[in-house]
Amino acid sequence: MRKLKLDELNRATIGEFKEQDKLPVAVVLDNVRSMHNIGSIFRTSDGFAVEQICLCGITAQPPHREIEKTALGATQSVEWTYFETPVQAVGKLRADGYKIIAIEQAENSTMLHTFEPKPNEKYALIFGNEVNGVSDEVMQVIDECIEIPQFGTKHSFNIVVSAGIVLWDFFAKLNLK
Repeated sequence: MRKLKLDELNRATIGEFKEQDKLPVAVVLDNVRSMHNIGSIFRTSDGFAVEQICLCGITAQPPHREIEKTALGATQSVEWTYFETPVQAVGKLRADGYKIIAIEQAENSTMLHTFEPKPNEKYALIFGNEVNGVSDEVMQVIDECIEIPQFGTKHSFNIVVSAGIVLWDFFAKLNLK
């Protein structure tokens, strides 16, 4: 077996990416501290062709070299907007027809493997701060909460891992059936 070379991957240009169909998902980052996490989520969002990223609160904004270390240019392809608070982002996304979903461990959450996204709906997936998770203010205004099942001794995944798991799950359920 041979690895493919970069020129064999047939990657879209930034212009082609902006014109292609997108996964009907907005990623909302609720006060994410690490610029490396922010950049990695940009890169993951590019990989699954999400519609947009909403950066909220203390979440840093491009351009910034610490974000670019892990984004590797994805800040140029994925649309993004900054909001002073995640509640403001939720209000805008709700007005735009998105179903608001926190990715969090909470009472009455739905386990990820049992959640079935509907093909004609748009979803705003909220990922929280590395220490405190999704803010209490946002938890009061969500439509639903999805939890990633975990079986080890730690109580959470890194935000980038969580984003990768959830975005892959949504992509697979909506596009690979």
